[in-house]
Amino acid sequence: MAASDSGTDESLYPIAVLIDELKNEDVQLRLNSIKKLSTIALALGVERTKSELIPFLTETIYDEDEVLLALAEQLGSFINLVGGGEFAHCLLPPLETLAAVEETVVRDKAVASLRAVAEHHSPQALEEHFVPLVQRLAGGDWFTSRTSACGLFSVCYPRVSAPVKAELRQHFRSLCQDDTPMVRRAAAYKLGEFAKVVEIEYVKSDLIPIFVILAEDDQDSVRLLAAEACAAVAALLTPEDMEQHVMPTVRALSGDASWRVRYMVADKFVELQQAVGQELARTDLAQIFQALLKDSEAEVRAAAAGKVKDFCMNLDKAHQEHIIMTMILPQIKDLVCDANQHVKSALASVIMGLSPIVGRQNTIEHLLPLFLTQLKDECPEVRLNIISNLECVNEVIGIQQLVQSLLPAIVELAEDTKWRVRLAIIEHMPLLAGQLGQEFFDEKLTSLCMSWLVDHVYAIREAATLNLKKLVEQYGPQWAENNVIPKVLNMSHEQNYLHRMTYLFCINVLSEVCGKDITTRVLLPTVLSMADDNVANVRFNVAKTLQIMAKYLDPAVIQPQVKPVLEKLNVDPDVDVKYFASEAIAGIAG
Repeated sequence: MAASDSGTDESLYPIAVLIDELKNEDVQLRLNSIKKLSTIALALGVERTKSELIPFLTETIYDEDEVLLALAEQLGSFINLVGGGEFAHCLLPPLETLAAVEETVVRDKAVASLRAVAEHHSPQALEEHFVPLVQRLAGGDWFTSRTSACGLFSVCYPRVSAPVKAELRQHFRSLCQDDTPMVRRAAAYKLGEFAKVVEIEYVKSDLIPIFVILAEDDQDSVRLLAAEACAAVAALLTPEDMEQHVMPTVRALSGDASWRVRYMVADKFVELQQAVGQELARTDLAQIFQALLKDSEAEVRAAAAGKVKDFCMNLDKAHQEHIIMTMILPQIKDLVCDANQHVKSALASVIMGLSPIVGRQNTIEHLLPLFLTQLKDECPEVRLNIISNLECVNEVIGIQQLVQSLLPAIVELAEDTKWRVRLAIIEHMPLLAGQLGQEFFDEKLTSLCMSWLVDHVYAIREAATLNLKKLVEQYGPQWAENNVIPKVLNMSHEQNYLHRMTYLFCINVLSEVCGKDITTRVLLPTVLSMADDNVANVRFNVAKTLQIMAKYLDPAVIQPQVKPVLEKLNVDPDVDVKYFASEAIAGIAG
């Protein structure tokens, strides 16, 4: 093929080279050629792509996985290159072969491309070309082709005739009862998606019995995927059918011997709650949720604890408070003191959200003691999650009730040995500033904010400078001049040059929010004095800071004060200082 290309038409010579590369021994060359397939197809034209390139690709699908993966991805976007939807079926042979290979990622990509190609088939073409492909894959000798088939039913089912639909349902049922667990797993994974496109009478007659069988499978990896499909199946049924067909299975799965299955039920619980409706949620799901919250496995308890707020919020308003106070709250009280820190952390991330749901009185009486317990927890993530969600409580009871416990928790987190914990508490400071009020903040927390500026981790120092900017935006320039700027100015005389650089970074952000007067009168003189610093890194940061500050300064000081300093830095012996000084001069002039 390559030789005839180059001989008949000189302009096709590069195509011949690319096609030769597809046969090259070097994997990287083959991979590069596959990635340029669309270029080859464009140059060959529609007819030659269909008659030569696609058959060539189909015949040569025995390669490294990364090459096959690239090919599977490319073919999904080939519709226009073979002449549009009318000829989409031309792409099926190579994709069918790719959908049966051993490597999972290649099969998955081939299935994704087949699903995309199916959209361009007419109903007639689906029955003529696509459905036979699905049937061949579903009846394949190797489990690989049968697992791929599971993902193709839902894309062709809605647009084919009734007899073909019946065949597809039969094939899907067979896959759900396949001898190989991997195939049953793939079928269980796609069951919810397929059920959405099947007519409701066939969901009840064909798919529900299969769903029940999968939920009782001897492999827990199959049962947990059946648990995942619960919500999708339940959403299609009436409450009566749900009670009869789905709820017994949900009860069985929630008490399954395998913790992985129970974990999946807990993880999908809110979706299931929304699917079954408020009546069944009240009569059945509340008890199941209660059991999951006191499960013997920590992973299950953590998954359920993370759903507490959403589950309670979706309860029927008439019975919401009663269910929370009698069924959920007793379990929450136990979880607050759970032995596993992941359970406590998951609960701490959502427990504050219960305050608006249960109201002021219940929050003060029942939830507040739990918040205070968690603020003293030995695990920093638990304390951090409580502080992160203070806003919910502040709206209901105000923050003053928590202040005495809040402060020690904030100080401990601020001094935590893990820098990421310190970083997280810094990011919550502006929120705390708004809720605690200026007076309390000045008294207890301003000094803490300043101490972060000299932290040994750069990310903390950087976050601390941004934190100062947000605090000034909240409390105003006058507060900054009285409380923050004097302490920041002291850093310009620090012996450690990193602290002097942090001072300049602070000026960069403070000049934006302090206004022209304070920036010119208070901040500028110290920056200018640092131009004589003995460390080059500090001097070039002076140039960068002056460039940033210029737009916030009184224009009258630019010429007499700023320009001479930059001119001096522009003849500095250090090449970086000269570069940034010249950049600053050009920036200010521009």
